[in-house]
Amino acid sequence: MIYRWKLPDVGEGIHEAEIVRWRVHPGDVVESDQVLLEVQTDKATVEIPSPVAGRVIQVHGDEGQIVPVGTVLVEIETGSDHAAAVSGLSPAVNGSGLGSETAEPGPSGGPAVPEIEGGEGTGGARRRAKAAPAVRRLARELGIDINAVPGTGPGGRVMEEDVRAFAARPAASAGAVETHEVAEAVEAGQSVREPESWGAPVGIRGASGAGAGREPEEERIPLRGVRRAIAEHMVRSKFTIPHVTGMDEADVTELVALRRRIQETAVPDRASITYLPFIIKAVVSGLKQYPYLNASLDEERKEIVVKRVYHIGIAVDAPDGLVVPVIRDADRKSLAQLAAEIEELKEKARAGSLAPEQIRGGTFTISNIGSFGGFFATPIIHYPQAAILATGKIVRRPVILDDDRVVGRYMMPVSLTFDHRIIDGGLSTRFMLHVMHLLSHPLQLMVNL
Repeated sequence: MIYRWKLPDVGEGIHEAEIVRWRVHPGDVVESDQVLLEVQTDKATVEIPSPVAGRVIQVHGDEGQIVPVGTVLVEIETGSDHAAAVSGLSPAVNGSGLGSETAEPGPSGGPAVPEIEGGEGTGGARRRAKAAPAVRRLARELGIDINAVPGTGPGGRVMEEDVRAFAARPAASAGAVETHEVAEAVEAGQSVREPESWGAPVGIRGASGAGAGREPEEERIPLRGVRRAIAEHMVRSKFTIPHVTGMDEADVTELVALRRRIQETAVPDRASITYLPFIIKAVVSGLKQYPYLNASLDEERKEIVVKRVYHIGIAVDAPDGLVVPVIRDADRKSLAQLAAEIEELKEKARAGSLAPEQIRGGTFTISNIGSFGGFFATPIIHYPQAAILATGKIVRRPVILDDDRVVGRYMMPVSLTFDHRIIDGGLSTRFMLHVMHLLSHPLQLMVNL
């Protein structure tokens, strides 16, 4: 019996996913719950385990390819009894809700016979190489025709080392002019006229003015994974929402002193309390005072949707790009609880192990660019939210007081970008002044904790 795993419709606007990495190849024997592949959806990378044990017959789709819901991605040959036992199940995968499978018989009621890729054709038909998606992608990156690469793996399968060895040959260095006929001639030891482009480093062929020994004039990197999701999300936000940004500075001298005292008496095993928990508390207070900042616009129904929960997103600079995990019910958590959750979410974001529910449902976002040394910014709103706050690097500098005295104060830049369809300049300024006041007078903030 042939078992087929399909990318399911999990709702929440997800209609496609990107294949990030294959963990199995045709011919591999897999156990139940063994990871088959990783897919990227809604900024979350999800591992897909096999619901059945058996032998992988075919995988569909290359790494980096976007596949729509309903696409068969993996075919596994398994015992008919076991396939019948799992037929009709819809298991969740790592809490993501991803899971779909069918066990389908062949036309005559027996096991379906998959189409076997590769093998030498007859009557002059061109050979189609047997290779895993990752190996095919490597061949494309090196400018190699994979059908021309002799395979040393089982059944003539082309392995990664075969591609690299082939790329090192003089015939392969031509890249763009690589053909099946040239490869056959090389294999047979026949002489081949060298094209003018042979000897040019792979990656600069066709570049204007590129010559032997010169570095490539440009590099092309596929827009995929988290980077692609970020690009699509940012474009949607900027093309949908009329952005306006206001900037100011908060005097946080008292906050700096208070945090130092807290750190001096901190419990060793607890997470360090940074400035971000204080900022979150001040923002939540402002959102309760000015609820239009904690809203979104339902464009279809022409309604402003004011949220009565306070799920605060925090922008995290992860290795693969910006990720915004969400602290749920931030208004109900203490500074210590916020600090611990911030640390946990940052670690998961940098490890790429955030669950889908940990990046959804945010009502307002905070970006602490000060952690990188930045000052002011014009952040892009995390669609469909109504606003985003950026806080900059705290620096001590001279400030002139009302009595003309010049004193050293700790100042923190603050930038607020808002949706001008929902929020006007006056409302945004009042919200920002409210937040800044609490950060300048942290004891007032702590009274309400």
